[in-house]
Amino acid sequence: MDLTRRAFALSSAALAATPAMAFDARKPIVIAHRGASGERPEHTRGAYLLAIEQGADFIEPDLVVTQDGHLVVRHENEISGTTDVAAHPEFASRKTAKVIDGERIEGWFTEDFTLDELKTLRARERLPLLRPKSAKFDGLDAIPTFQEVIDLARQQSACCGRPIGIYPEMKHPAYFASIHLPIERRLAEALARNNLGGVHDLVFVQSFEPESLRNFQAMSQAKLVQLVGADRPEMVSPEGLKRIASYAHGVGPDWSLVVPMKDGVLGQPTGLVAEARALGLQVHPWTVRAENRFLPQALRKGQDPAAHGDVQAVFKALYAAGVQGVFSDFPGLAVKARG
Repeated sequence: MDLTRRAFALSSAALAATPAMAFDARKPIVIAHRGASGERPEHTRGAYLLAIEQGADFIEPDLVVTQDGHLVVRHENEISGTTDVAAHPEFASRKTAKVIDGERIEGWFTEDFTLDELKTLRARERLPLLRPKSAKFDGLDAIPTFQEVIDLARQQSACCGRPIGIYPEMKHPAYFASIHLPIERRLAEALARNNLGGVHDLVFVQSFEPESLRNFQAMSQAKLVQLVGADRPEMVSPEGLKRIASYAHGVGPDWSLVVPMKDGVLGQPTGLVAEARALGLQVHPWTVRAENRFLPQALRKGQDPAAHGDVQAVFKALYAAGVQGVFSDFPGLAVKARG
């Protein structure tokens, strides 16, 4: 067997390993939110490579669809904030306004571009004022396809000698279905092509939309995670968790639903983790960020919103609460806090 085929076989086996085989079950997994997106423009090859170098167990690609039906990786289908599309005069006429999930949004949208057209764009930092060091890497990376992220995880699994999982999120699936570009079938087919559609593979599929997860459940055996925003605490009530357990393998709550903030300080953990785990659900809260802007008042250092505060206190509180994974823009700091 030649070296290329051997590397592919090894990395495929690593991605197909069971979580019990792949990771120390006593430690929560670290999920690189859009890669190491606190230090590189999000959803880029550079962000994913840095996250893996820092020890992340999973990398997270958000999935949207192109005009010609390809899955590409962007936080939103509107791309003016994360690419240089506005600087391309050939695409000026594509700027438009749409209603996405009830919100009117103006800009450029992936579903109005072919994959070849999107590949002419370059990624840039979404929060340049907050993350100027990351913005220095603007213009270096193209928009990746989902297949390219899978390939990268496999290559790095072989190079690093440890498995790297993928944690895709279906973005706006009801909207994409409404314009005849459903995400669920495309994702299920992509996982199947890569032998990653089983319940024991190192893949979690996430969405905020329960109906999308239920639809996906009929197409694939991959593990499912129901995302829950801070404004939806009823979804993680005892009854809500029972409903989630009927179709999903885990729940991804805003981290404040696990360790709440009160009067600018971290409070005692809620009962969410214990209640979820009693139902067989894993708990992977999102998204821990290091900047003062995203931390409770008591954990901020200085007045600069871009300065890093005591984010280690957040990680340690979540780990102590018994979560089985955590999303972070700074996976290196999450790994450090895990010990």
